[in-house]
Amino acid sequence: MLADLSPLIAATTEWLTRSYPACGGAMAAALGEVQARQAVTVAAWLRYPTPTDAALVHMAGPGGSAGLDRLTGADATALAEPDDVAWRTWVDEVVASWAACLLTDAELARRAVATVTDHGRTAAAPVDFRRLMSPDAHDREAAALLRHPDLVAPVAALHRMALQQRLDPGQALIA
Repeated sequence: MLADLSPLIAATTEWLTRSYPACGGAMAAALGEVQARQAVTVAAWLRYPTPTDAALVHMAGPGGSAGLDRLTGADATALAEPDDVAWRTWVDEVVASWAACLLTDAELARRAVATVTDHGRTAAAPVDFRRLMSPDAHDREAAALLRHPDLVAPVAALHRMALQQRLDPGQALIA
């Protein structure tokens, strides 16, 4: 199905969870990944709202993680592993930035989920974004780095204005 964004969602989630890892073992890693995946899913659905948009990103590719890796100071020697290169080509910088915004700003997350829900994106199957929108203490502890506004600020700032414009297209925005 050309409207399937799962490779982009999986890769961008992987990038976020490797860049901002969970602390506290396997359960924390799973909770952190769920939160990242929910944020990335909402961001991807906002960025590619139609089957045509999704088909175009499949054809052209999302751009990869190189810019994000430079921004976050990823170790270039660690990125040289052949198994590490393939999935990184499916990372979408805008989706990663928007997901970082959603993870650190509860109001943006609420508006983004409302937007994808209002536009019927969740109509085919009920989707619960509870861990994104209403994280409990375990969720917050597991994703402490991923949800820390100062740590993810460089990534979130990349495309925050575009996200705000997508959520409020008629509003004049101030940075």
